[in-house]
Amino acid sequence: MTTSLTLSDSQQQGGGFDRRKILTGAAALAASAVTMKTASAASVAPLGQTAAPTTASPPLPLGPLSGARYPDARLESMKKPKVSFGPSGFPAFAGTMAVERVATGFRWAEGPVYFPAGRYVLFSDIPNNRIMRFTEDDGHLSVYRQPSMNSNGNTIDREGRLITCEHSGRRVTRTELDGSITIIADKYNGKKLNSPNDAVVAADGSIWFCDPAYGIGGFYEGIKADAEQDKKNVYRVDPKSGDIKMVVDDFVQPNGLCFSPDEKKLYICDTGFTDGPDNPSHIRVFDVDLGAGKLSNSKVFADMPKPSITDGLRCDTAGRLWCSVGWGDPNEDGVRCYTAEGDLLGKIHIPETVANLCFGGQQRNRLYICGSSSLYAVYTSVQGAMKP
Repeated sequence: MTTSLTLSDSQQQGGGFDRRKILTGAAALAASAVTMKTASAASVAPLGQTAAPTTASPPLPLGPLSGARYPDARLESMKKPKVSFGPSGFPAFAGTMAVERVATGFRWAEGPVYFPAGRYVLFSDIPNNRIMRFTEDDGHLSVYRQPSMNSNGNTIDREGRLITCEHSGRRVTRTELDGSITIIADKYNGKKLNSPNDAVVAADGSIWFCDPAYGIGGFYEGIKADAEQDKKNVYRVDPKSGDIKMVVDDFVQPNGLCFSPDEKKLYICDTGFTDGPDNPSHIRVFDVDLGAGKLSNSKVFADMPKPSITDGLRCDTAGRLWCSVGWGDPNEDGVRCYTAEGDLLGKIHIPETVANLCFGGQQRNRLYICGSSSLYAVYTSVQGAMKP
């Protein structure tokens, strides 16, 4: 049943309702309905899980790890010591130092990068959809960006700009010096990338990045989606034209990567073991023709002890390769250091699965380590190459 609205003379003349106001209000209401309908049609899914802090238990303690003493037993040399003071032959040993936990409270810390001008480390907390900032001069921890499009790997280019690989964005971006964001790569051959994972920048400004499928496998570290690329490739972005070229297409799941100090070698992890027991868990090394933007002469540089994997790499100035280890035997969690020839020099044991690492500090001798829920640091006796 419908009831009509009837107004008295006094109401029509101003004693009650104003007809013009009712008509105006009705028009506004109709317009709002149209606007709401339009907005609903244009709505998009959230850009990943955001900020669900872990508050059920006390945070892990900061500072030197429990039981630490000098020399720190968490530094293990593969060489027989010739002296009794420290792990001889392993360049992680720097004297009066120990492994420290400098920040904690994350769900999965990844992709650290050091900014010398500000003396801070940026790193991703992927499931919480944010980039964190740790300032080393006063130990302050803050949120740098949220949401971060489920950012993973980060690096810095030769002009001091942040380069970020984004899972839910399925792209590589550059944060300009004025804070604006430029999309570097989000498609190849007209199709969306899978989920860029890690990137490095060469001296000529070219950006090299890997594109596994981890970020589209579910809703925890990205947004579940179908892969549009037939393979999980490694790409190069030309510094002048911006053109994207595939440089390697035979990885199961390409992951962390880094150049040797002279940029004649490129190291790339394959973490395909996560997809099946017969798949690789190793580091490959390629010869680099930087001018032509080509890789050649692929070979396995180092195998990881399965079921462990490595997905983060950095070189020191002498060409030694430092890599993360995790997801397997807890006794292997941490960092490994290899000579340029592939010989294992030593290990740094961390009490959590380790994802990635970078050199930082004013002397480039402090190794920052992303270990699951925490950021760790240890002073070494070497300097990082500091080339992204």
